[in-house]
Amino acid sequence: QVQLVESGGGLVQAGGSLRLSCAASGIIFSINAMGWYRQAPGKQRELVAVFTKGDITNYADSVKGRFTISRDNAKNTVYLPMNSLKTEDTAVYYCHAVGLYDRGRRLIVFASWGQGTQVTVPS
Repeated sequence: QVQLVESGGGLVQAGGSLRLSCAASGIIFSINAMGWYRQAPGKQRELVAVFTKGDITNYADSVKGRFTISRDNAKNTVYLPMNSLKTEDTAVYYCHAVGLYDRGRRLIVFASWGQGTQVTVPS
């Protein structure tokens, strides 16, 4: 299986910055998509920023120009520097990855979620 470990959440004042990191571990053959989702209290989980196959990036309209996803393929890690944070960015941020992992002589599809990291921007 593939595990995702997130770090970098915390409490920051409006206008401040945080940087999230997510590292995938396991016998990974390939990662086709990897990125970040978030879930605020009482709301559905939503896409924040992701890499898809071919290194195409997708962003939520609400974070364009403030968040920039990047990746280190050698480390199976994605980063999300978040600037100009707003109170509405408060949520639990989840890392998500989809790809193939090596289980002996078989390649198995995985779709993994991290445990989540809290980002709080008080009003």
